[in-house]
Amino acid sequence: MKSEDLRDLSVHEMLARIEELRIELFNLRFQKARNLLDRTDRLRIARREIARINTIMKEKEQKA
Repeated sequence: MKSEDLRDLSVHEMLARIEELRIELFNLRFQKARNLLDRTDRLRIARREIARINTIMKEKEQKA
């Protein structure tokens, strides 16, 4: 998701998205350990999206 799309989400939706991404990241790490991962960039994409969501949540918290 892009930053503009994430800013439109509520805090609960962002937390749910973070949880989904953490589960995905967990599974990707296991795939990488077993050499079953075909797209290694998915790890980086998931980590960056988690960081992006956390940043937007912190911005919303500081505005309030």
